[in-house]
Amino acid sequence: MHHLTFIFCLMSILQWASFHNHQTNQKPKETNTIEAPIKKTEITILLQPFTDFPKADLLYISTQLRKIYGKVAIQAPIEFPNNSLNQSKKRHRAEIIIRFLSNQTKEGNLTIGLTTRDISTTKGNIPDWGIMGLGYCPGKSCIVSSYRIKGKNKWEKVFKVAIHELGHTQGLPHCPIPTCLMRDAKGKDTLDEEKAFCPKCKGILIKAGWALQ
Repeated sequence: MHHLTFIFCLMSILQWASFHNHQTNQKPKETNTIEAPIKKTEITILLQPFTDFPKADLLYISTQLRKIYGKVAIQAPIEFPNNSLNQSKKRHRAEIIIRFLSNQTKEGNLTIGLTTRDISTTKGNIPDWGIMGLGYCPGKSCIVSSYRIKGKNKWEKVFKVAIHELGHTQGLPHCPIPTCLMRDAKGKDTLDEEKAFCPKCKGILIKAGWALQ
Protein backbone atom coordinates (compact mmCIF):
# COMPACT_ATOMS: atom_id res chain seq x y z
CA MET A 1 0.00 0.00 0.00
CA HIS A 2 2.84 2.35 0.97
CA HIS A 3 4.55 1.33 -2.28
CA LEU A 4 1.51 2.37 -4.38
CA THR A 5 1.23 5.69 -2.53
CA PHE A 6 4.88 6.43 -3.31
CA ILE A 7 4.37 5.69 -7.05
CA PHE A 8 1.27 7.94 -7.17
CA CYS A 9 3.12 10.86 -5.57
CA LEU A 10 6.08 10.44 -7.94
CA MET A 11 3.80 10.52 -11.00
CA SER A 12 2.09 13.71 -9.73
CA ILE A 13 5.45 15.43 -9.27
CA LEU A 14 6.59 14.46 -12.80
CA GLN A 15 3.34 15.74 -14.37
CA TRP A 16 3.66 19.10 -12.52
CA ALA A 17 7.28 19.49 -13.66
CA SER A 18 6.36 18.71 -17.26
CA PHE A 19 3.53 21.29 -17.21
CA HIS A 20 5.79 23.93 -15.61
CA ASN A 21 8.52 23.44 -18.27
CA HIS A 22 5.95 23.67 -21.07
CA GLN A 23 4.62 26.98 -19.72
CA THR A 24 8.03 28.60 -19.22
CA ASN A 25 9.30 27.56 -22.69
CA GLN A 26 6.35 29.05 -24.55
CA LYS A 27 7.08 32.07 -26.76
CA PRO A 28 5.39 35.31 -25.71
CA LYS A 29 2.23 36.09 -27.62
CA GLU A 30 2.60 38.57 -30.46
CA THR A 31 0.77 41.85 -29.98
CA ASN A 32 -1.35 43.35 -32.75
CA THR A 33 0.71 46.52 -33.13
CA ILE A 34 0.25 48.70 -36.23
CA GLU A 35 3.32 50.53 -37.51
CA ALA A 36 2.82 54.12 -38.64
CA PRO A 37 2.94 54.40 -42.45
CA ILE A 38 6.06 55.97 -43.92
CA LYS A 39 5.16 59.38 -45.30
CA LYS A 40 6.39 60.00 -48.83
CA THR A 41 8.73 62.95 -49.08
CA GLU A 42 7.02 65.75 -50.95
CA ILE A 43 9.10 67.24 -53.74
CA THR A 44 9.56 70.98 -54.28
CA ILE A 45 8.46 72.34 -57.66
CA LEU A 46 10.90 74.99 -58.88
CA LEU A 47 9.55 77.59 -61.30
CA GLN A 48 12.52 78.47 -63.48
CA PRO A 49 11.86 81.48 -65.73
CA PHE A 50 14.19 82.32 -68.56
CA THR A 51 15.11 85.99 -68.86
CA ASP A 52 12.38 86.69 -71.44
CA PHE A 53 9.50 85.51 -69.24
CA PRO A 54 7.38 88.33 -67.68
CA LYS A 55 7.48 88.56 -63.89
CA ALA A 56 3.73 89.23 -63.60
CA ASP A 57 2.94 86.04 -65.53
CA LEU A 58 5.41 84.09 -63.42
CA LEU A 59 3.62 85.23 -60.26
CA TYR A 60 0.24 84.26 -61.74
CA ILE A 61 1.43 80.72 -62.46
CA SER A 62 3.02 80.49 -59.01
CA THR A 63 -0.21 81.61 -57.30
CA GLN A 64 -2.36 79.13 -59.24
CA LEU A 65 0.05 76.26 -58.67
CA ARG A 66 0.25 76.89 -54.92
CA LYS A 67 -3.51 76.33 -54.72
CA ILE A 68 -3.04 72.68 -55.61
CA TYR A 69 0.54 71.95 -54.56
CA GLY A 70 2.15 73.00 -51.29
CA LYS A 71 5.85 73.30 -52.06
CA VAL A 72 6.58 75.78 -54.85
CA ALA A 73 9.64 78.03 -55.17
CA ILE A 74 10.50 80.71 -57.74
CA GLN A 75 14.05 80.75 -59.10
CA ALA A 76 15.98 83.74 -60.42
CA PRO A 77 15.75 84.16 -64.23
CA ILE A 78 18.47 82.49 -66.31
CA GLU A 79 19.72 82.57 -69.90
CA PHE A 80 19.07 79.79 -72.40
CA PRO A 81 21.84 77.22 -72.88
CA ASN A 82 24.04 78.22 -75.80
CA ASN A 83 23.35 75.05 -77.78
CA SER A 84 19.53 75.13 -77.54
CA LEU A 85 18.81 76.98 -80.81
CA ASN A 86 17.85 74.90 -83.85
CA GLN A 87 19.62 75.14 -87.21
CA SER A 88 17.47 78.03 -88.39
CA LYS A 89 18.21 79.90 -85.14
CA LYS A 90 14.47 80.55 -84.69
CA ARG A 91 13.41 77.89 -82.18
CA HIS A 92 14.91 76.42 -79.05
CA ARG A 93 15.09 72.64 -78.85
CA ALA A 94 12.94 71.40 -75.96
CA GLU A 95 15.05 68.27 -75.33
CA ILE A 96 18.22 70.32 -74.89
CA ILE A 97 16.47 72.69 -72.48
CA ILE A 98 15.08 69.78 -70.42
CA ARG A 99 18.51 68.17 -70.23
CA PHE A 100 19.99 71.51 -69.17
CA LEU A 101 17.36 71.97 -66.44
CA SER A 102 17.64 68.38 -65.24
CA ASN A 103 21.40 68.70 -64.77
CA GLN A 104 20.90 71.57 -62.33
CA THR A 105 17.92 70.04 -60.50
CA LYS A 106 18.91 68.56 -57.14
CA GLU A 107 17.35 65.48 -55.59
CA GLY A 108 13.94 66.24 -54.08
CA ASN A 109 13.20 69.01 -56.58
CA LEU A 110 11.35 69.22 -59.88
CA THR A 111 12.04 72.08 -62.31
CA ILE A 112 9.64 73.59 -64.82
CA GLY A 113 11.19 76.03 -67.28
CA LEU A 114 9.05 78.96 -68.51
CA THR A 115 9.63 80.99 -71.68
CA THR A 116 7.85 83.17 -74.26
CA ARG A 117 10.11 81.93 -77.06
CA ASP A 118 9.20 79.27 -79.60
CA ILE A 119 10.32 75.72 -78.74
CA SER A 120 10.33 72.55 -80.80
CA THR A 121 10.93 68.81 -80.77
CA THR A 122 11.11 65.97 -83.29
CA LYS A 123 7.72 64.39 -84.06
CA GLY A 124 7.61 61.46 -86.47
CA ASN A 125 9.10 62.58 -89.77
CA ILE A 126 9.03 66.25 -88.75
CA PRO A 127 12.44 67.15 -87.28
CA ASP A 128 11.40 70.56 -85.93
CA TRP A 129 7.81 70.43 -84.64
CA GLY A 130 6.71 73.55 -82.78
CA ILE A 131 5.16 72.79 -79.38
CA MET A 132 3.68 74.48 -76.29
CA GLY A 133 5.52 72.29 -73.83
CA LEU A 134 7.40 69.08 -73.23
CA GLY A 135 7.96 66.85 -70.22
CA TYR A 136 9.42 63.37 -69.96
CA CYS A 137 7.33 60.63 -68.34
CA PRO A 138 8.61 60.38 -65.68
CA GLY A 139 11.28 63.04 -65.31
CA LYS A 140 12.74 65.75 -63.10
CA SER A 141 12.23 68.74 -65.40
CA CYS A 142 9.97 70.06 -68.17
CA ILE A 143 9.58 73.18 -70.32
CA VAL A 144 6.56 75.36 -71.20
CA SER A 145 6.36 78.09 -73.84
CA SER A 146 3.62 80.71 -74.17
CA TYR A 147 4.63 81.46 -77.78
CA ARG A 148 1.86 79.41 -79.45
CA ILE A 149 -0.87 80.12 -76.90
CA LYS A 150 -3.42 82.75 -77.88
CA GLY A 151 -6.72 84.16 -76.57
CA LYS A 152 -8.04 86.43 -73.85
CA ASN A 153 -7.45 83.69 -71.25
CA LYS A 154 -3.89 83.12 -72.48
CA TRP A 155 -2.29 82.78 -69.06
CA GLU A 156 -4.95 80.41 -67.83
CA LYS A 157 -4.02 78.27 -70.81
CA VAL A 158 -0.31 78.57 -70.04
CA PHE A 159 -1.05 77.31 -66.53
CA LYS A 160 -2.94 74.33 -67.96
CA VAL A 161 0.06 73.48 -70.15
CA ALA A 162 2.31 73.80 -67.10
CA ILE A 163 0.37 71.33 -64.96
CA HIS A 164 0.03 69.02 -67.99
CA GLU A 165 3.82 68.84 -68.33
CA LEU A 166 4.24 68.50 -64.56
CA GLY A 167 1.79 65.60 -64.77
CA HIS A 168 4.14 63.87 -67.23
CA THR A 169 7.05 64.24 -64.83
CA GLN A 170 4.90 62.49 -62.18
CA GLY A 171 4.46 59.51 -64.50
CA LEU A 172 1.14 60.40 -66.17
CA PRO A 173 0.84 59.51 -69.88
CA HIS A 174 -1.56 61.24 -72.26
CA CYS A 175 -5.20 60.59 -71.40
CA PRO A 176 -7.93 59.65 -73.92
CA ILE A 177 -10.62 61.63 -72.06
CA PRO A 178 -11.18 64.92 -74.00
CA THR A 179 -11.82 67.06 -70.92
CA CYS A 180 -8.79 65.80 -68.97
CA LEU A 181 -5.80 68.11 -68.59
CA MET A 182 -3.56 65.22 -69.68
CA ARG A 183 -5.21 65.10 -73.13
CA ASP A 184 -2.89 64.87 -76.12
CA ALA A 185 -3.38 68.13 -78.05
CA LYS A 186 -1.86 66.62 -81.23
CA GLY A 187 -0.63 69.99 -82.38
CA LYS A 188 -3.88 71.86 -81.73
CA ASP A 189 -5.04 74.27 -79.03
CA THR A 190 -7.63 72.19 -77.15
CA LEU A 191 -7.04 73.94 -73.83
CA ASP A 192 -10.51 75.50 -73.58
CA GLU A 193 -12.00 71.99 -73.78
CA GLU A 194 -9.77 70.68 -70.99
CA LYS A 195 -11.41 71.30 -67.62
CA ALA A 196 -9.68 69.20 -64.95
CA PHE A 197 -7.80 65.97 -64.33
CA CYS A 198 -9.98 62.90 -64.83
CA PRO A 199 -10.51 60.66 -61.74
CA LYS A 200 -7.73 58.25 -62.75
CA CYS A 201 -5.11 60.95 -63.38
CA LYS A 202 -6.26 62.87 -60.31
CA GLY A 203 -5.80 59.81 -58.09
CA ILE A 204 -2.17 59.41 -59.17
CA LEU A 205 -1.39 63.07 -58.50
CA ILE A 206 -3.12 63.00 -55.09
CA LYS A 207 -0.84 60.11 -54.08
CA ALA A 208 2.10 62.30 -55.18
CA GLY A 209 0.98 65.09 -52.82
CA TRP A 210 -1.27 67.22 -55.02
CA ALA A 211 -4.22 68.84 -53.22
CA LEU A 212 -6.83 68.23 -55.89
CA GLN A 213 -10.55 68.42 -55.10
